[in-house]
Amino acid sequence: MSHDGVRPSATRRAAAFLLAGALTVSALSACSSDEKENRPLAGQDIAPAGRALVADGGTLRWAVDAVPATLNTFQADADAATSRVAGAVLPSLFRLDARGRPQPNPAYLESAKVVDTEPRQVVLYRLDQQAVWSDGREIGAADFAAQWRALSGKDSAYWTARNAGYDRIAKIERGHDDLEVKVTFARPYADWKSLFTPLYPKEVMGTPDAFNDGARSKLKVTAGPFALKKVDREDRKVTLVRSTRWWGSPAKLDKIVLRAVPRDERLDALAENKVDLAEVDPDDAERIAAAHGTKTTAASQAAAGAEREKAEKAEKAEKAEKAGKAAKKEKEEKDKKKDEKKGDEDAAEAATRRKALRRYVVRSSLEPAYTQLALNGSEGPLADERVRRAVARALDRTKLAELVLKPLGLPAVPVGSHLALAGQPAYEDNSGALGGQDTKGARALLADAGWILGGPVEKQAKDKKDKKGKDEDGDEAGEKDTAGSKGEKSEDDDGTYIVGEDDKPGEAEGAGDHGGDGRSEERAARSADGKQYLGEPGAARHGGAPGAYAPMGTAAPARAADTVMAKDGKALSLRFVLPSGPGSASLRAVGDRIARMLRKVGIRTTITKVPDDSYFKDHIASGEYDLALYSWPATAFPATDARPVYAKPVPGADGELKVEQNYTRVGTDRIDQLFDEALVTLDAGKERELMRKADSRIWAGAASIPLYQRPQLTAARPRLVNVGAFGFRTPVYEDMGYQERTPSSASTSSVPSATSS
Repeated sequence: MSHDGVRPSATRRAAAFLLAGALTVSALSACSSDEKENRPLAGQDIAPAGRALVADGGTLRWAVDAVPATLNTFQADADAATSRVAGAVLPSLFRLDARGRPQPNPAYLESAKVVDTEPRQVVLYRLDQQAVWSDGREIGAADFAAQWRALSGKDSAYWTARNAGYDRIAKIERGHDDLEVKVTFARPYADWKSLFTPLYPKEVMGTPDAFNDGARSKLKVTAGPFALKKVDREDRKVTLVRSTRWWGSPAKLDKIVLRAVPRDERLDALAENKVDLAEVDPDDAERIAAAHGTKTTAASQAAAGAEREKAEKAEKAEKAEKAGKAAKKEKEEKDKKKDEKKGDEDAAEAATRRKALRRYVVRSSLEPAYTQLALNGSEGPLADERVRRAVARALDRTKLAELVLKPLGLPAVPVGSHLALAGQPAYEDNSGALGGQDTKGARALLADAGWILGGPVEKQAKDKKDKKGKDEDGDEAGEKDTAGSKGEKSEDDDGTYIVGEDDKPGEAEGAGDHGGDGRSEERAARSADGKQYLGEPGAARHGGAPGAYAPMGTAAPARAADTVMAKDGKALSLRFVLPSGPGSASLRAVGDRIARMLRKVGIRTTITKVPDDSYFKDHIASGEYDLALYSWPATAFPATDARPVYAKPVPGADGELKVEQNYTRVGTDRIDQLFDEALVTLDAGKERELMRKADSRIWAGAASIPLYQRPQLTAARPRLVNVGAFGFRTPVYEDMGYQERTPSSASTSSVPSATSS
């Protein structure tokens, strides 16, 4: 997961199956009409160009979040940069196409297929006869066998993050010749195409020492279009160079430099010409667009406001002068000159910055990942499925998707599956198993669970306040909550209910968009989705007639949207935990909107913001939350990758609940059974059907509510081609480069030449 900025990192397929996982559909033929209609909501945006149109040479400086801690993708601390290096320098037997389907990589494979199913499944790989490691040795069965032994889980000396699929292999052997590798499975494995991508040389996988430490900062032997030159942790960059031993289409670029640039520093890095390509947050993308003058932005409106403020100050100074305040006039004139000088300097600096940003364009698509609302069902009110379903029915998922995606010009369609995204062959909208937004239905579910709208709420002593009501910095969480309740009193009142002490209409859902038109909220939503968070909802404003009192415990008047549900003297209050990092404005906006939607059905929420580095470890993984927002990536192999995310938690040998990556802690035996059945069938249609059934049951459990597909925004030099917002497709590193210059562009373009570095 990303939260929506932050994603869990437990299961790694490309970087992490979380953000920090596709999937399923009906048992249809490859050319069925339904599949033809099932297209990605947004296509790739990579400036595609044929190789003949790409210049030879040049350096691509590509921003990443951090220098990878390891170059071994199968270790727990591998990240997206690890996968990027591996994709450029190591064999990938299968690559994903534009719809997220695994396709054989012809650079390494002549063929790969299941040749036997009885008595055991046998897969035969036939390798390209030119496929060799950079030391000249042929890629072969010895490399496959070493990787299997390292990842099988049988030897605990290998510090592996996962062994899914490799634990099902019985043996690996040479085929009829050195180009053939025969893999025999002890148990059938539907997702066999997920294995051996990437494939490491036996020098890395052959021994525990080599596996654990040998590939953390170096890869002496590679087999891709690029080779690793250096990992420079001091200068925070990784340098890849064109491989001289690569047998495929030669890389167009001379070098790829992966430079560590934090998200909040990327706009500066672009303006200062430090990078050529960078994934950016929505606010930064908007600033780049504004530099081109392509649209009126909130930023330009703010600048206009600053000019108006400056004019108002000048007018006040003039009035003071006319009033005969000579001394003040002199001081104001001096201050004014300073302000004007500073204003001129700021304006010049801003103009220079805009000019620098015009060297880039923004390429946009939808990331193969979705943001979800997670509900912790292990304890408290959310342990009741009826309450979880009520939370889900209170949400208008279309409005939440529009909040994030509509300002970016991207399709605002709610995600309909936990196990696939639109465009993947397995995708089907199964949200009907839970139902759509229905305020009346949500209240009915809560009533059935024993919660009474406006029911009596007992006063809680301050000194008994749960420690979970504290923010990380020790301040009480929810000092601005979304209760809006008339039936609930503050800790400072005298236990009586004041008639008319309710929120003003402007605070209600729908009317509560700041500025009256939701502009402020939408601007917040454009800030870095990804790594994803939300701020505190606005404080309730009170009014009403003084002096009209009712006895303590009297139910509030029937203004249901502002009345809290209660049961056994306790208000229905949920702790909403979100990350607080610089890229979390989008999640804050989404969380605020969710809180107001829940308030309409009588559910109070208290926002708690926590540091990014403790979000998953100390809160999500440990179960210290009721509601949370984070992201899961899509995967081509849901039966394998999604199973630990939705597996039913079971007690371990030590008595502790084993949740794997099921941070909602809600699961069923039937869902587990459907995943197990899908994992062993070699009928692709049947596998998709089983996954659809599992998805419907996950929806019905109402512990994970998919909201929207995350935006993918990449700032790039205009002449960079075959790179940008990739969508589902695996990057093809050898085709990346700078477009060939034409005589006219050579004299007018401000973009660096193909040999820039």
